Parts: sequence; C-alpha cells; structure tokens
Amino acid sequence: MSASKQILALNRFEGTDTSGFPPELAKRLAKRRATFGASSVLFYEQPIEMVRGEGVYLFDSNGNRYLDMYNNVPSVGHCHPHVASAIAAQVARLNINTRYLSRISESYAERLLSHVPAPLSNLVMTCTGSEANDLALRIASSVTGKHGFIVTRAAYHGNTEAVTAISPSSYKGAPHIPHVRLIPAPSAEGDVGGTFAANLATAIKELEATEYGFAAIIVDSIFSSDGIFADPPGFLQPALALTHQHGGLFIADEVQPGFGRTGGGLWGFGRHSLTPDIVTMGKPMGNGYPMGGVVVRPEHLTRFCETTGYFNTFGGSPVAAAAGNAVLDVIEDEELIANAATSGQVLKSGLEALKSRFPRIGGVRGAGLFIGLDFVTPDDNTQDQPFASHIINQLKTHHILIGAAGLYGHTLKIRPPLCFTTTHADQFLTTLEQILEQS
Repeated sequence: MSASKQILALNRFEGTDTSGFPPELAKRLAKRRATFGASSVLFYEQPIEMVRGEGVYLFDSNGNRYLDMYNNVPSVGHCHPHVASAIAAQVARLNINTRYLSRISESYAERLLSHVPAPLSNLVMTCTGSEANDLALRIASSVTGKHGFIVTRAAYHGNTEAVTAISPSSYKGAPHIPHVRLIPAPSAEGDVGGTFAANLATAIKELEATEYGFAAIIVDSIFSSDGIFADPPGFLQPALALTHQHGGLFIADEVQPGFGRTGGGLWGFGRHSLTPDIVTMGKPMGNGYPMGGVVVRPEHLTRFCETTGYFNTFGGSPVAAAAGNAVLDVIEDEELIANAATSGQVLKSGLEALKSRFPRIGGVRGAGLFIGLDFVTPDDNTQDQPFASHIINQLKTHHILIGAAGLYGHTLKIRPPLCFTTTHADQFLTTLEQILEQS
C-alpha cells in the first residue's frame, strides 16, 4: 500500500533544482527561499507567477490564461466586481473593531444566521478558519469539561497549535497526539454510516479511558482532505446520535464545503439533514477577504464566556461584513448553488464515463462542484500518487490548475469557483481525456 502524504507535500515544488528554468524565474525562486525560508510553499514542478484573476480564470506573468479547478477561496469567482466594490467602498468609509455598534456587521450576522438551523443562533466572527476551529475546540472543552477530540486520518482543520494537533495531514510523520484519536475516512461503499459510527464508537471508548475524555468529533462535512466522501446523503446521522449519546459535541467544519459548493444548499452538513452543535466557516466566506466564523448554540457560547473572555480585533469588522454580504448577494443573484448542482453533475458524469474507459481511474466521488477523482495502478488497484502528480503537472501544461488530496495523495481534488459552467466542464473533460490517452 502507498505511504500517506503530508498535505503540503502534494503538488509541491521542492526547490532542489532550477537549472532548467528561465534565468529570471530561477533568480526569483532563490530570493523567495532566502526571504520566506523553509516555510515557503509553491505549487508545481515549475512554479507560476500569477498577476490577475477573473471569474474561473487566472493569468500568469507571460499572459497565459489558466482554468482554475483548484482554488476554493474565491468561491464566487476571482476578483468578482460586486465583492471588490463592496470591500473598497466600505474600507474607504469606515473600518473599526467590533467594540462599536455597526449596522453592517449586525445585519450581516442576522443574514448569515438566517441560513443555519434555528438552534444555532449565535455568531462569533474570526479572521480565518483556523481561528474558528481553534475557538470551536475551546468551546467544546468548556461545555463538556473534557479535552479529547476525534478526527479522520487525513483531516486538515487549520494551523494554530491547537488545530494542527487535529490536522494529521499537516505532519510529515505519523502524529502521536495523546488527546486526539484518528478514525478512517468514510468508506466509499457498503454500510457507510454504520461503519463510520462503529469506528467513532471505538475512538470514543479509547478517549473515555484516558484522562482527556471525549469532548467532540470535528469533521469537514465532505471530508475534502481525506479524498472527498459525500454519499450517501445522511450517512453522518448515526455519528451525530452516538456523539450526543456519549456527551460530546459535533463540530461541522464548513471551511471547504460551505457556501453552496455541494450544490444542495448552503452547507455541507445539510446534505446529511443534521444540526451540528457548532459550525465553523472560513475561506469562501469573503471570496478572498480574510474571514471566518463560529456559529454555535447560545447556551454553549454562554458557558464558554463564563470563564473566558474572547475578542477578535479584525473579526466581524465592517469591511469583513461588506465582503460577506456581497458574497451572499452573488450566490443568490447568480443562482450559484443551482449552478454548482448542474455543472457539477455534468462534470461528475463525464468523469464516470472516463472511468469506464481508463482503468487508471479508480473512483469518482463528490457533490456539486466538489469532486474527487482517484488514480490507481491497473494491475492491483492500489493508490497511484506518482500518476496523480503526473496528471496534475500535465494539466498545468494545458493551462488547467488542479490539486491533490487523500491519505495517499492519489486523488484529484476538483473544486473550481462556483461560476464554473458546463462549457468549462467540457474543456476540462476533453483535456483530461487527451492526457490519459497519451499517458
């Protein structure tokens, strides 16, 4: 079986040899290494300098246009004019912290909360999904009095110290975090919900036998870093029931699947017809403006605030609210949830057709405009990360951007901006078919 891959190692430029690069690019990369140091992460065997974005496209410094199938941060499209103008107008008028009354911040909170189940009626604004997940963990520990958490084996939930501990895909080796238990991602077939709940039950039992106890399970509701697992709808319900049975909280991380991406509503957890105890949000919330949020039951937030003061200087600022409002405007006005469903189905059907022809494709999964495409070795059907990397870099030469996911890095993670159309789907499918025929 293939070895697991650290999330930042997937599709990464290693920077060890630039001898075949254009001199100016090699010089730029050397400067970047000197200033950014070991933390520098760039994509592709030969990195790209991007200079402009528009809708589903990015443009590099050489004037090449790329179809973006990867970046979910600009969820409603790169540099969307409505979002950009809303941000510019507000930052030119007023931008302060949340210790002052602000009509735009308050109206945004009310608008966002109108889109979540009624028990979740409090919103805490942050600047990132990492901050949101960090706060969610603290709330869960405050409510339960326990400190043990359960996540899937290739999960990614952010980069603060607390959420790195629950992000096994961030580690270069097998992590051993005493208060965290890892369970397999949902299976792609069989009794998906039952198997997932059984694995959760084992992990809960292990945590309850320790000094930490069981505080919460946190899941990205489409399991994007694990390789994208969306079906069957409702399979998370047994896990929610089991969590509550053992006194824990269920945290839905909507940083990647949220804001219409799955094509069946605004939230990934809605696909499973459940109401989490805490919902966290981030990246697509402001279409590139740094925003995050925690939506929580008021009794849980009250419990947390009885012992802890919390304040976020930039979270929920008027400019953040302007960005968030504009994103919701575009989702509604351009009917992007319906578009995600329609375009996503065309894309998924096309990939399934390719699977029937090319034995290197091992699986197609997903919902809306969030799809996973597995690559395997035809002889023994094992994960083929090198071939996935080959496809990623070949797509780049055809001016299509995409990334990888999954425990073994053999899954293409397909998540274009929500303005992606069936025409773009046809372009991607035709190009992928050509590459597979030549590989």
